[in-house]
Amino acid sequence: MRSIITPKKATYIFFPSGIILSVALLLNIIPQNSVNNNINPTIENNVVISDVVPVVKQMISIGSPVRLEIPAININTNIISVGLTPTGAVAVPDNPFEVAWYNLGSKPGETGSAVIDGHYGWINNEPAVFDDLNKLKTGDEIFVEDKNGRIINFKVREIAIFKKDDDAVNVFLSNDGKAHLNLITCTGDWNKSEKTFSERLVIFSDVAE
Repeated sequence: MRSIITPKKATYIFFPSGIILSVALLLNIIPQNSVNNNINPTIENNVVISDVVPVVKQMISIGSPVRLEIPAININTNIISVGLTPTGAVAVPDNPFEVAWYNLGSKPGETGSAVIDGHYGWINNEPAVFDDLNKLKTGDEIFVEDKNGRIINFKVREIAIFKKDDDAVNVFLSNDGKAHLNLITCTGDWNKSEKTFSERLVIFSDVAE
């Protein structure tokens, strides 16, 4: 998955580390392999995360996320931690069946918008973890387990598609004082010359109250 979504106006994100990043760079998600867009298999996995821990307003020591489960589309997979590539793109997993948490943003369950990306399609028409992300519906549940064993429940609020030139600042930023999780993958048409899909699918979800 690769392309740039350029904001209509330059918007910058300030992190505690002092890093200043343009939203256009943040959504420059780069695929590990060239794929075509005629892929849509189901990821099969029968493992179920249970014993969900309710999220309270004052979160204490949330750990880095390690596992993602989306029962509605049979996803249960490892989460790796990524930052930016040397070109300023959000990194993606080498494994098509793993997902990546953007570690310069919020952790899932913390105030703000946590972001997890994953592949849509893979080389030689093989499947990838987020092939069925477009099948999610409002109200579907998403579970994230952190390294401390805490499991946080999110519910899908909105499904959106962004084109290259769309303003996508709200994917990475929120100022409502609540915890959000946004999932990103590719969608649309595969452009062979640019080696990229034409659009980005974003699933916006909110922590379950």
